[in-house]
Amino acid sequence: MKIIFDDHTYSFEMLRTLSYTVEKGADIGECLNTGYRITDGDDESWCREWLKTAQFTEKIAEKSLTNEHKVSARETYLRASNYYRIAEFFIHQDAEDPRILELSSKSSKCFQKAGELFQQKFEVLEIPYENTTLPAYFIKADNSKPKPTIIIHPGLDGTGEELYFGGGAAAIRRGYNCLLFEGPGQGRVIRERELKFPPDWEAVVTPVVDYLITRDDVDPDHIALYGLSFGGYLAPRAAAFEHRIHACIANGGIYDFLEPQLAKMQMNREQGLNWIVNSPEEVDQVIYDLMKTDAEIRWAIQDSLWKFGSDTPHELFLKGFKYNLKDCVKKIQCPMLVIDSEKEQFFAGQPQKLYDALQSPKKFMLFTVEESAEEHCQAGASSLSNQKIYDWLDNIFGI
Repeated sequence: MKIIFDDHTYSFEMLRTLSYTVEKGADIGECLNTGYRITDGDDESWCREWLKTAQFTEKIAEKSLTNEHKVSARETYLRASNYYRIAEFFIHQDAEDPRILELSSKSSKCFQKAGELFQQKFEVLEIPYENTTLPAYFIKADNSKPKPTIIIHPGLDGTGEELYFGGGAAAIRRGYNCLLFEGPGQGRVIRERELKFPPDWEAVVTPVVDYLITRDDVDPDHIALYGLSFGGYLAPRAAAFEHRIHACIANGGIYDFLEPQLAKMQMNREQGLNWIVNSPEEVDQVIYDLMKTDAEIRWAIQDSLWKFGSDTPHELFLKGFKYNLKDCVKKIQCPMLVIDSEKEQFFAGQPQKLYDALQSPKKFMLFTVEESAEEHCQAGASSLSNQKIYDWLDNIFGI
């Protein structure tokens, strides 16, 4: 689905940002106006123009708040949070770039200001994890009896704040408590604490569940876990070992993280491993050459080198072999919803492989072109996506 840009990656990220209009996280005119000011494929232009829009929007929110227009302030802070998020998306070629932390922090602060203005205020949390903490938001459905609760975490490039627009708000409207959190490799954890992605994601999710079951507003027998994008590997991995998860959603499902990348180079897993081990310099040169002409590859490699703690592409690929569910998928016991999109561009074929390997109760859900929901994580079709996903969860939990 092409929007403004010829570059597919820029077009997709514009669609993703526009998607959040339905949850007050964007406005169509603001997004289109920003897009038309951006030079296609120019990462600095992207950052500069989105930053202008974010700053302009934040000023409107501040004025509304000063004048006690709380609904207006809340909705405008939400948009500013999203615009700051997308402003720093393409500038990860230098992990030391101070704008990364600056814009990420502004996104979080705007979101937290918005959270203070809801009738049910957002709780800003730090959940103990190893020798540090994980940033999180807990949002109650209401103040009645203990509620079923959904944990949502991002994938490779999402943030905790973005999760509100991408599934959290829809869950709350349906009567679920919602806990949005970031783990190592994600959001503020990589930006502020420099913790990289671990393959054993259960070690990340278990402390989150430990925290949830201490709350008297959480029904401990109805806890769901939802992972988006690369989270479609992380969430099933956690569910294989953390059996206090009673339902798991993988949007989209990933069985072998590296396999689709190797397939693009017409290699299977064994061939890819031999190439990487025996010809690391050649691997690096091939990838660096591709990065010069392909914005998607450039962004993906730059972002992943940082978040997986690798210095070169061949080191990154070697780490990628660890992100495979082959040895643990049969340990998953809870019902699984495995989601695919007809034009999935990052992990094509992986949802079906995950679904086929599962032995727990399972459902496969394909979003299609006919439904206008064919893009990765159903970008641009969040209303339909949330409807179908939460209808499934309602049925699992008997709601």
